[in-house]
Amino acid sequence: MKVAIFDFDGTLYAEETFKLLMNHLKEHPIYHTKYNRFYRAITPLYIAYKIKLYPQSKMKEKSMQLYLNAFEGFSTAQMDAYFEEFKEKIKSGINQEVIKRLYQHQKENIHILLVSGAYTQFLHRVTDGISFDHIIGSNITFKNDKIDINTPILHINGTRKTEHILNILKDIDVDWENSYAYGDSFSDLPVLELVGHPVAVKPEEKLRSVATERGWEII
Repeated sequence: MKVAIFDFDGTLYAEETFKLLMNHLKEHPIYHTKYNRFYRAITPLYIAYKIKLYPQSKMKEKSMQLYLNAFEGFSTAQMDAYFEEFKEKIKSGINQEVIKRLYQHQKENIHILLVSGAYTQFLHRVTDGISFDHIIGSNITFKNDKIDINTPILHINGTRKTEHILNILKDIDVDWENSYAYGDSFSDLPVLELVGHPVAVKPEEKLRSVATERGWEII
Protein backbone atom coordinates (compact mmCIF):
# COMPACT_ATOMS: atom_id res chain seq x y z
CA MET A 1 0.00 0.00 0.00
CA LYS A 2 1.17 3.53 -0.80
CA VAL A 3 0.77 6.39 1.65
CA ALA A 4 0.74 10.18 1.34
CA ILE A 5 1.71 12.11 4.47
CA PHE A 6 0.75 15.76 4.81
CA ASP A 7 2.05 18.28 7.30
CA PHE A 8 -0.46 20.99 8.26
CA ASP A 9 1.18 24.28 9.28
CA GLY A 10 2.86 25.89 6.29
CA THR A 11 1.95 22.97 4.04
CA LEU A 12 -1.74 22.08 3.75
CA TYR A 13 -2.54 25.31 5.59
CA ALA A 14 -0.43 28.23 4.42
CA GLU A 15 0.18 29.84 7.84
CA GLU A 16 1.18 28.89 11.39
CA THR A 17 -1.78 27.76 13.46
CA PHE A 18 -0.34 28.76 16.84
CA LYS A 19 -0.20 32.41 15.78
CA LEU A 20 -3.80 32.04 14.68
CA LEU A 21 -4.72 30.54 18.06
CA MET A 22 -3.03 33.39 19.92
CA ASN A 23 -4.73 36.12 17.92
CA HIS A 24 -8.10 34.41 18.15
CA LEU A 25 -7.90 34.25 21.94
CA LYS A 26 -6.69 37.85 22.17
CA GLU A 27 -9.62 39.14 20.10
CA HIS A 28 -12.30 36.71 21.29
CA PRO A 29 -15.51 38.46 22.41
CA ILE A 30 -15.95 36.11 25.39
CA TYR A 31 -12.56 34.58 26.22
CA HIS A 32 -10.23 37.53 25.54
CA THR A 33 -9.62 38.00 29.28
CA LYS A 34 -7.86 34.63 29.30
CA TYR A 35 -5.22 36.00 26.94
CA ASN A 36 -3.54 38.04 29.69
CA ARG A 37 -2.88 34.93 31.76
CA PHE A 38 -1.40 33.18 28.75
CA TYR A 39 0.70 36.21 27.70
CA ARG A 40 2.20 36.69 31.16
CA ALA A 41 3.19 33.03 31.27
CA ILE A 42 4.66 32.82 27.77
CA THR A 43 6.70 36.04 27.75
CA PRO A 44 9.65 34.82 29.90
CA LEU A 45 9.72 31.58 27.91
CA TYR A 46 9.83 33.43 24.59
CA ILE A 47 12.59 35.75 25.78
CA ALA A 48 14.66 32.75 26.90
CA TYR A 49 14.19 31.19 23.47
CA LYS A 50 15.17 34.39 21.62
CA ILE A 51 18.44 34.70 23.58
CA LYS A 52 19.10 31.00 22.93
CA LEU A 53 18.68 29.80 26.50
CA TYR A 54 15.74 27.56 25.60
CA PRO A 55 15.49 25.24 22.54
CA GLN A 56 12.78 25.90 19.97
CA SER A 57 11.22 22.43 20.26
CA LYS A 58 10.79 22.79 24.02
CA MET A 59 9.53 26.35 23.63
CA LYS A 60 6.80 25.22 21.23
CA GLU A 61 5.78 22.34 23.48
CA LYS A 62 5.63 24.54 26.58
CA SER A 63 3.74 27.26 24.70
CA MET A 64 1.04 24.79 23.72
CA GLN A 65 0.73 23.73 27.36
CA LEU A 66 0.44 27.34 28.53
CA TYR A 67 -2.24 28.05 25.95
CA LEU A 68 -4.32 25.14 27.24
CA ASN A 69 -3.85 26.29 30.83
CA ALA A 70 -5.94 29.35 29.98
CA PHE A 71 -8.87 26.98 29.36
CA GLU A 72 -8.64 25.15 32.66
CA GLY A 73 -12.01 23.57 33.49
CA PHE A 74 -13.25 23.47 29.89
CA SER A 75 -15.07 20.33 28.76
CA THR A 76 -14.51 18.41 25.55
CA ALA A 77 -17.63 19.99 24.07
CA GLN A 78 -16.48 23.50 24.98
CA MET A 79 -13.07 23.01 23.38
CA ASP A 80 -14.65 21.47 20.28
CA ALA A 81 -16.94 24.49 20.01
CA TYR A 82 -13.99 26.85 20.43
CA PHE A 83 -11.95 25.09 17.74
CA GLU A 84 -14.99 25.05 15.46
CA GLU A 85 -14.73 28.84 15.31
CA PHE A 86 -11.52 28.52 13.27
CA LYS A 87 -13.00 26.57 10.36
CA GLU A 88 -13.61 29.47 7.99
CA LYS A 89 -10.21 31.05 8.66
CA ILE A 90 -8.50 27.74 8.00
CA LYS A 91 -10.57 27.11 4.89
CA SER A 92 -9.49 30.45 3.39
CA GLY A 93 -5.83 29.63 4.03
CA ILE A 94 -5.68 26.16 2.50
CA ASN A 95 -2.88 25.75 -0.05
CA GLN A 96 -4.83 24.92 -3.19
CA GLU A 97 -1.94 23.20 -4.95
CA VAL A 98 -1.43 20.87 -1.98
CA ILE A 99 -5.12 20.09 -1.56
CA LYS A 100 -5.24 19.15 -5.27
CA ARG A 101 -2.42 16.69 -4.64
CA LEU A 102 -4.33 15.25 -1.68
CA TYR A 103 -7.49 14.72 -3.75
CA GLN A 104 -5.46 13.16 -6.56
CA HIS A 105 -3.85 10.72 -4.14
CA GLN A 106 -7.28 9.79 -2.83
CA LYS A 107 -8.42 8.97 -6.38
CA GLU A 108 -5.39 6.69 -6.64
CA ASN A 109 -6.49 4.88 -3.44
CA ILE A 110 -3.40 6.06 -1.58
CA HIS A 111 -3.62 5.99 2.22
CA ILE A 112 -3.76 9.62 3.45
CA LEU A 113 -2.26 10.79 6.76
CA LEU A 114 -2.33 14.26 8.31
CA VAL A 115 0.60 14.61 10.72
CA SER A 116 1.02 17.84 12.65
CA GLY A 117 2.20 19.34 15.90
CA ALA A 118 -1.14 21.16 16.22
CA TYR A 119 -3.72 19.98 18.75
CA THR A 120 -5.37 16.79 17.50
CA GLN A 121 -8.84 18.01 18.46
CA PHE A 122 -8.20 21.26 16.57
CA LEU A 123 -7.16 19.35 13.45
CA HIS A 124 -10.31 17.23 13.51
CA ARG A 125 -12.53 20.31 13.77
CA VAL A 126 -10.88 22.53 11.16
CA THR A 127 -10.39 19.82 8.52
CA ASP A 128 -13.99 18.64 8.65
CA GLY A 129 -14.91 17.94 5.04
CA ILE A 130 -11.40 16.75 4.08
CA SER A 131 -11.04 12.99 4.36
CA PHE A 132 -7.99 11.47 6.06
CA ASP A 133 -7.33 7.84 6.91
CA HIS A 134 -5.43 8.97 10.01
CA ILE A 135 -4.89 12.25 11.83
CA ILE A 136 -1.87 12.48 14.11
CA GLY A 137 -1.48 15.54 16.32
CA SER A 138 -0.65 16.68 19.83
CA ASN A 139 -3.38 15.28 22.05
CA ILE A 140 -5.23 17.31 24.67
CA THR A 141 -5.82 15.18 27.76
CA PHE A 142 -9.19 15.31 29.49
CA LYS A 143 -10.01 13.94 32.94
CA ASN A 144 -13.65 13.60 34.01
CA ASP A 145 -14.47 15.53 30.81
CA LYS A 146 -12.35 18.52 31.84
CA ILE A 147 -9.01 19.59 30.42
CA ASP A 148 -6.29 18.00 32.51
CA ILE A 149 -3.66 20.74 32.71
CA ASN A 150 -1.51 18.52 34.95
CA THR A 151 -0.79 16.11 32.10
CA PRO A 152 1.91 17.69 29.90
CA ILE A 153 1.33 18.09 26.19
CA LEU A 154 3.48 15.79 24.05
CA HIS A 155 4.24 17.97 21.05
CA ILE A 156 4.35 15.87 17.88
CA ASN A 157 7.32 17.21 15.98
CA GLY A 158 10.47 15.98 14.25
CA THR A 159 11.28 12.35 15.03
CA ARG A 160 8.11 12.03 17.11
CA LYS A 161 6.17 12.35 13.86
CA THR A 162 7.97 9.39 12.32
CA GLU A 163 7.52 7.35 15.50
CA HIS A 164 3.75 7.88 15.45
CA ILE A 165 3.51 7.25 11.70
CA LEU A 166 5.41 3.98 11.95
CA ASN A 167 3.36 2.91 14.96
CA ILE A 168 0.04 3.54 13.20
CA LEU A 169 1.21 1.74 10.06
CA LYS A 170 3.02 -1.12 11.83
CA ASP A 171 0.52 -3.75 10.68
CA ILE A 172 0.39 -2.47 7.10
CA ASP A 173 2.76 -3.42 4.30
CA VAL A 174 3.72 0.06 3.09
CA ASP A 175 5.36 0.66 -0.28
CA TRP A 176 7.58 3.46 1.02
CA GLU A 177 9.53 3.87 -2.23
CA ASN A 178 6.35 4.83 -4.09
CA SER A 179 4.82 6.86 -1.27
CA TYR A 180 4.66 10.64 -0.81
CA ALA A 181 5.27 13.18 1.96
CA TYR A 182 4.69 16.94 2.00
CA GLY A 183 6.33 19.36 4.43
CA ASP A 184 7.63 22.92 4.71
CA SER A 185 10.05 22.81 7.63
CA PHE A 186 13.48 21.34 8.27
CA SER A 187 11.89 19.59 11.26
CA ASP A 188 9.79 17.63 8.71
CA LEU A 189 12.96 16.05 7.30
CA PRO A 190 12.59 12.71 9.16
CA VAL A 191 9.11 12.29 7.63
CA LEU A 192 10.21 13.36 4.14
CA GLU A 193 13.07 10.85 4.28
CA LEU A 194 10.62 8.00 4.88
CA VAL A 195 9.29 8.08 1.32
CA GLY A 196 10.47 7.86 -2.27
CA HIS A 197 8.61 11.02 -3.29
CA PRO A 198 9.28 13.82 -0.79
CA VAL A 199 7.83 17.23 -1.66
CA ALA A 200 9.00 20.48 -0.06
CA VAL A 201 6.15 23.01 0.12
CA LYS A 202 7.24 26.67 0.23
CA PRO A 203 10.18 25.38 2.27
CA GLU A 204 12.14 27.34 4.81
CA GLU A 205 15.77 27.98 3.83
CA LYS A 206 17.35 24.92 5.47
CA LEU A 207 14.82 22.52 3.95
CA ARG A 208 15.06 24.23 0.55
CA SER A 209 18.81 23.62 0.56
CA VAL A 210 18.33 19.93 1.32
CA ALA A 211 15.54 19.56 -1.26
CA THR A 212 17.62 21.28 -3.94
CA GLU A 213 20.71 19.22 -3.16
CA ARG A 214 18.78 15.96 -3.30
CA GLY A 215 16.64 16.85 -6.32
CA TRP A 216 13.32 16.74 -4.47
CA GLU A 217 10.23 18.37 -5.88
CA ILE A 218 9.55 21.86 -4.56
CA ILE A 219 6.09 23.47 -4.64
